Amino acid sequence: MSDDNSKRTKALDVGLLTLRTAVGATLFAHGTQKLAGWFNGPGIDGTAAGMEKMGFRPAKLSAVTAGVSEAAGGLVALGAGTRLASAAGAAAMLAAADVHRPNGFFSQNGGLEFPAVLGVASAALALTGPGRYSVDGLIGHRLEQERVGVLALAAATIGAAGVLYKRKSPTA
Repeated sequence: MSDDNSKRTKALDVGLLTLRTAVGATLFAHGTQKLAGWFNGPGIDGTAAGMEKMGFRPAKLSAVTAGVSEAAGGLVALGAGTRLASAAGAAAMLAAADVHRPNGFFSQNGGLEFPAVLGVASAALALTGPGRYSVDGLIGHRLEQERVGVLALAAATIGAAGVLYKRKSPTA
């Protein structure tokens, strides 16, 4: 490999590490808010009540699914099971973006900006993989093949679309 290609590969791996860390840590924090009430979150009962108001049924299962999908971001940050965990995060953010869609794009108005950016970044990580500086890279994880990322992202998107299709009109 030429010196220029080696530098570009190292820069790409550092870029993926940076992206994984930011996206994964953010998703992890949000997931643990939902599941355990960490970081001043509502915990599972508060999340389930919110899910009920947003039209997700059954609310408790929806709360657990959303929390686990986001908490998997901790794996993304470490680069462990990256393609699968990133696909789960992308699906959770697809649902979150849909919930916020009626408020427009910008977060300051309660819009979909934040979950959309996290979802797209998660999808990108599902497609690219974690890079060399990761647990998956260290252990040569079998699931770190491109087709796994594509299939996981497709399955997660179909699953999220199905949940959103069945979602009831939110209650006031």
